[in-house]
Amino acid sequence: MSMLILVALLAVVLHLLVRIGYASLSFYWLTPRRIKKMMEKQGVRGPKARFLVGNILDMASFCSQSTSKDMDSISHDIVGRLLPHFVAWSRLYGKRFIYWNGTEPRMCLSETHLIKELLLKHSSISGKSWLQQQGTKHFIGRGLLMANGNDWYHQRHIVAPAFMGDKLKSYAGYMVESTKQMLQSLENEIKLGQAEFEIGEYMTRLTADIISRTEFDSSYEKGKQIFHLLTVLQNLCAQASRHLCFPGGRFLPSKYNREIKSLKMEVEKLLMEIIQSRKDCVEVGRSSSYGNDLLGMLLDEMQNKTRGGTEEFSLNLQLIMDECKTFFFAGHDTTALLLTWTVMLLASNPSWQDKVRAEIKEVCNGSSLSIEHLPKLTLLNMVINESLRLYPPASVLPRMAFEDYKLGDLHIPKGLSIWIPVLAIHHSEEIWGKDVNEFNPERFASKTFAPGRQYFMPFAAGPRNCVGQSFALMEAKIILGMLISKFSFNISQNYRHAPVIVLTLKPKYGVQICLKPLDS
Repeated sequence: MSMLILVALLAVVLHLLVRIGYASLSFYWLTPRRIKKMMEKQGVRGPKARFLVGNILDMASFCSQSTSKDMDSISHDIVGRLLPHFVAWSRLYGKRFIYWNGTEPRMCLSETHLIKELLLKHSSISGKSWLQQQGTKHFIGRGLLMANGNDWYHQRHIVAPAFMGDKLKSYAGYMVESTKQMLQSLENEIKLGQAEFEIGEYMTRLTADIISRTEFDSSYEKGKQIFHLLTVLQNLCAQASRHLCFPGGRFLPSKYNREIKSLKMEVEKLLMEIIQSRKDCVEVGRSSSYGNDLLGMLLDEMQNKTRGGTEEFSLNLQLIMDECKTFFFAGHDTTALLLTWTVMLLASNPSWQDKVRAEIKEVCNGSSLSIEHLPKLTLLNMVINESLRLYPPASVLPRMAFEDYKLGDLHIPKGLSIWIPVLAIHHSEEIWGKDVNEFNPERFASKTFAPGRQYFMPFAAGPRNCVGQSFALMEAKIILGMLISKFSFNISQNYRHAPVIVLTLKPKYGVQICLKPLDS
């Protein structure tokens, strides 16, 4: 009898090993080969890939050569520096080519009519790939940015009200107050003799303070440890592709894996303290709700689902923490970068700084800048759009096919990721003209280049566009408007122009500017 049990157990183990082996073989070899053959039949080719690592080493080689040196001057011709593999391969294979990130097939697509169709028509059957989700699992988890399908739909509907209508307008007061504090800090330091400032540090602290106050009801001082840990996690996750191409690599107790998991645990411990304090206040009767901010909305939603029984979508504490991490990151990092690059552009183009300052003075007519003035600041809006065109925080936009579908003349197979090179499209001479690499906000005076077109997508497009877009633009206009009204500034001789990509597009050494109060 015992022998029969042993044989049965061995049969079960053998069956499991065969299934795991076949699943691994299919994932790492059969499916990629099938996709490769299907795309080649349609004329979509690309560079030769190595087993398991694909074209990762090729891309690393391209990027190390292009970014090893700083740029000699402030030039906005940066596609060759930041996406050198795209430049090289698009010359060889055209506007659509396939390359491999490990075992994940990616089709780079720069045909704007197909991009529009993809983002508007196929959003429900495309999203973030397994490899992307694994790469950011310990950073932002399965929050809105990395969610797919029904999970994405439900999360979007939960958080969207926090960035709309009267709720959005109510944040303006926090933005103004936080900006006043930053400007006062700058003024105090100028009085003490400081003239040069790394403006990126100030913008990062300011936007972190605003997202803390508006979405989590706390100041930057309370959340700065979380922000610091998330910044370290962001830098580590930017290296994720080097660690995920080998089967089971993410499970190995390597120094990288240990460090990233330790940081994740620290971040979530701090977030749980904030969440627990909210729950305690409700449980002891000191508060009747979890709060009127985004965190409060998420906790209320979780409690309502608990009372209502089982649902198709379940919001749990882990998902709430993932959502918090997502908005802690997206709510300050991308906006801080938009502000930093815009200040750099205005500091090196003083004539446009003067134009915007004159417009603000005319619109405000002696009163302080407020939310009612923002729609009238046409020139400032043009400057922000041009900054987003030249230096979009997200340089690429990925979408993986979850089922087969037709895209223009192409048959897209399930499992193929489509990568849209946003930076390259924003710098396309064919679309924008011969002055494509020049700072020229006037181009946005034309309806031809109005936001929403398929060739201008700093916030993506279609149903999966950035939910915080209006929040970010309102914040940027208030901060830039108040800064320009208070100071004149020019680029420092110490500024070294060296854009780099660390998940988002950043200035490698910051942006140094010289500030001068206008009233002096």
